[in-house]
Amino acid sequence: MDLVHGNSSGDGNQALIDEPLKRELSAFYEAEGRHYHSLAHIEAMLALAGHYRASLHDPEAVEAAIWFHDAIYDSRAKDNEARSAALAEKKLADRTDEQRLGRITAMISATATHELPQFADENAARDAALFLDMDLAILGAPPDAFDAYEQAVRREYGWVEEPMWRAGRSAVLKGFLARPHIFHTEEFRQRFEAQARQNMARSLEALGA
Repeated sequence: MDLVHGNSSGDGNQALIDEPLKRELSAFYEAEGRHYHSLAHIEAMLALAGHYRASLHDPEAVEAAIWFHDAIYDSRAKDNEARSAALAEKKLADRTDEQRLGRITAMISATATHELPQFADENAARDAALFLDMDLAILGAPPDAFDAYEQAVRREYGWVEEPMWRAGRSAVLKGFLARPHIFHTEEFRQRFEAQARQNMARSLEALGA
């Protein structure tokens, strides 16, 4: 199934993400130990990108960021986002122009904090906001889907002892709940914000936080 629509690129000749590159990236997401940060997560984000495609200024760039943003994922590492951005820079360098590539890598890097990158271009900022919200949409999923996500992330951090896990996860959830808005865009706030806050509050209670 073709999960990336269209094939426009900076030079108009080559798709940003073609079938061989999809297969190459899929191998990263199908690696052992990928319980949440897997191909299913990418497919879910691509489905959201398709749904909100009319709101995206450069949908192909957003789809490229989706494909690359968790390509490098090691729960013991602190630089997954930077390494994923570097991989995108390497793989896409001959497929688009430097400015567009910079937008893509900035979006990928922003998943480290989920704070908006500082784009002067309003269209680029809008695309980044939607991209980051797509990545966090699982937080506003129905309770059973959110619980499955939580369990999958816990399995990815299976090497962390329970007290450390509870402390670390609680800090992450409290950080999101302390924000004025979890989601950057009005569309995602209306659709997911209330449920996300309910889910995370329930998770914190279960963690004993």
